Amino acid sequence: MATTDLDRRGRLRVLAICCMSLLIVGLDVTIVNVALPAIRTDFDASVSELQWTIDAYTLVLASLLMLSGSTADRLGRVRVFKVGLVVFTLGSLACSLAPSVSALVVFRMVQAVGGSMLNPVAMSIIRNTFEEPRERAQAIGVWGGVVGISLALGPVVGGALVGISWRAIFLVNIPVGLLAIALAARYVPESRAAKARRIDPVGQALIIVMLASITYAIIEGPGVGWTSARIVGLFGVGVAALAGLVLYEPRRREPLIELRFFRSVPFSGATAIAVCAFAAMAGFLFLNTLYLQEVRGFSPLDAGLLTLPMAGMTFLFGPVSGRVVGTLGPRVPLLIGGAGIGLGCLLLTGLTATTPMGLLVAAYAIFGIGFGFVNPPITNTAVSGMPADQAGVAAAVASTSRMIGQSLGVAIVGAVTTAGVAGASLHDGLPVASHTGWWIVSGCGAAVFALGLATTTQWAHRTAAQTARRLAEVPS
Repeated sequence: MATTDLDRRGRLRVLAICCMSLLIVGLDVTIVNVALPAIRTDFDASVSELQWTIDAYTLVLASLLMLSGSTADRLGRVRVFKVGLVVFTLGSLACSLAPSVSALVVFRMVQAVGGSMLNPVAMSIIRNTFEEPRERAQAIGVWGGVVGISLALGPVVGGALVGISWRAIFLVNIPVGLLAIALAARYVPESRAAKARRIDPVGQALIIVMLASITYAIIEGPGVGWTSARIVGLFGVGVAALAGLVLYEPRRREPLIELRFFRSVPFSGATAIAVCAFAAMAGFLFLNTLYLQEVRGFSPLDAGLLTLPMAGMTFLFGPVSGRVVGTLGPRVPLLIGGAGIGLGCLLLTGLTATTPMGLLVAAYAIFGIGFGFVNPPITNTAVSGMPADQAGVAAAVASTSRMIGQSLGVAIVGAVTTAGVAGASLHDGLPVASHTGWWIVSGCGAAVFALGLATTTQWAHRTAAQTARRLAEVPS
């Protein structure tokens, strides 16, 4: 059965199965943070080793998203999706049994290999299942809601599971993964590009080198120093790989990534908006987790529960945003999203150790509304105007932008906060030290708002139409 033969019930079933994979991958991005103290106690791990239990996952995931997306377009999206689920589930089992922190870092990398095959591939499946633009926008709205809720629920679920054991945060992935594998095999029809594109090993290698070096530099920059030889060298390698990609890919008849995508202002804007929005989300969670636990003295579970207004608003308004995109286009959701993210963080720029809980909850809710609105138009813009046979690559660009944004958010906000604390304890120094971080995150919201205006003009729409026409042309 082809995806186009599915009735509405069948299409919604496919959406639900894809969202299951997104839920476990999204939770894994944030859930491990809560378990770090327990892991440190269990393994007597250093701070650097703990950092790599988080960063190894991010680094591998960001590096392989493009490769996974293009492979799925070529070999079959459901096939790659199921392989990703198997690898992610086995990686989760291995993490739960890790005998040392070094083994845990390696197993987290295995998880990331599987995770790289899930989000962009699932988004590609959705793109090819929902052909009608309005219905597709609504489906992507649900997807966007699950993105937000998975990231935001990480601290809540993690706080509850760590009370049992830190190993439980990985074990919880196994039944969900097994169920998703069975359902995908039973209900999701296979799809692939109408014409298989030739393998582009040089392009794949350049993209992996570019993303790995830049992501590694972003992760290590705050600790090593942004002007150190290592960090400057890594950024140099990344820029060189990017230059090689720009020069090499247009010369190929069938490139890994069609650089003409970026001639579309809405597509390029969606990429930049994804970086800003997810940098804001990562910075928000980083600062908020430290503040609630280190300054206000809440347990991991209580701190997670306090962020439920943000998670709930994200979950509620993601589908609303999808419906608005389907009827009015992306401008209104992007403007609401940017305003919500900016205002929610602006309320926290004067944070103190005694800030009223009512103000905190209001800020969390406003941020959640903003983030709920901003995610669906990012994904919808990234995949809707692109050829169906490159939906996996287009979705991977959006997913990669999100991962880069998350890395940037934690690195930059973490660096300025650490510098602000200076020699003081987190309890005493964090509230004032976090003010610069909250201004930075609020600025990300302002950037989303400005980009939302610029990328939804008539001129921007014309560039998208021109790009679509060029991509539709058959090369001679």
